[in-house]
Amino acid sequence: MKLIIGLGNPGEKYKNTRHNAGFLVVDQLEKMNLPGVVLFKPQKFMNRSGQEVKKLIKKYPLDRNELYVVHDDLDIPLGKFKITQKGPKVHNGLKSIYEQLGVKDFWHVRVGIDNRLETGFTGTGEEYVLQTWRPEERKMMSGVIKEIVRSLVL
Repeated sequence: MKLIIGLGNPGEKYKNTRHNAGFLVVDQLEKMNLPGVVLFKPQKFMNRSGQEVKKLIKKYPLDRNELYVVHDDLDIPLGKFKITQKGPKVHNGLKSIYEQLGVKDFWHVRVGIDNRLETGFTGTGEEYVLQTWRPEERKMMSGVIKEIVRSLVL
C-alpha cells in the first residue's frame, strides 16, 4: 500500500497558486486509478494540514516507508523535484504534519517552484508561493508533474 498526500490550500482562490503543487500531482495521479494507492488532499489550510493527515494515518495504519507527502519547495528550482526522507528548511504544511505525527521520517516529494530570479520577484517567500502560475511556468510544471507521477508509480 502507498498513501500519497498532496499539500495545498483549499478553495478556488488558491487553486492555481504555486503553493498547490502537491494538489496538482495528486490530481494527475487520480486520473490513473492505481490499485493499492490511497490519494489525499487535505482540505484545511496548509498550516493545519497535519490534523487531517493524523486522522488519515489512524484510518490507514502503514509503515512510514509507504507514506509520501507531495509539496511545493522554494529550495528547489522550478522544473526540478526530489524524493527524499528529508524536507525543506521551512514549510508550514510539513511543520504541521511533523507536530501532529511526531515524526519526520517519511517520503517527501519536493516539487521545485523557485523561479524568483527569472520573474524578478523581490517579496517574501510566503507572498511568492501564493501567487498564480505564469503560463510558461504552468507548462514547465506539467512536464515535471509527469516525471513525478512516473517516479511514484514505478
